[in-house]
Amino acid sequence: MCLGDRGDTMTTADTTPRSVYEGTCQTHEADGAAIRDVLNRVGDKWSLLVIVTLAGTRLRFSELQRHIPGVSQRMLTLTLRQLERDGLVTRTIHAEVPPRVEYDLTVVGRTLLEPSMALANWAVEHYPEIQDSRAAFDRSRA
Repeated sequence: MCLGDRGDTMTTADTTPRSVYEGTCQTHEADGAAIRDVLNRVGDKWSLLVIVTLAGTRLRFSELQRHIPGVSQRMLTLTLRQLERDGLVTRTIHAEVPPRVEYDLTVVGRTLLEPSMALANWAVEHYPEIQDSRAAFDRSRA
């Protein structure tokens, strides 16, 4: 595994401290590639919002779109398709007229809820500080 406990460090031959994460990723490139690949999926603009919106409930496409302000029909379709491909979301088609399609998190998708909610809560809590920092940075560059 690529991720070590917070604060874990290891020392290389040149005595440069390095995190356990960095050391294992350099030793086992597949671990680093897996992390980059998964973060590319869940770290995009819409995936995390879809995942937390589906927390504990099954939703139809239109319901899901209503719960995620700003997402276009096309982007939601693409995001759901990728999450389904990755095994994080299931798409169930009910044989009705008109057909009813519902989306839900898979067992693996539900394991993302805790870290996703932690990240979302962190973002909301620290957003004012980030905005202030950006404004100060931009003023210093003007």
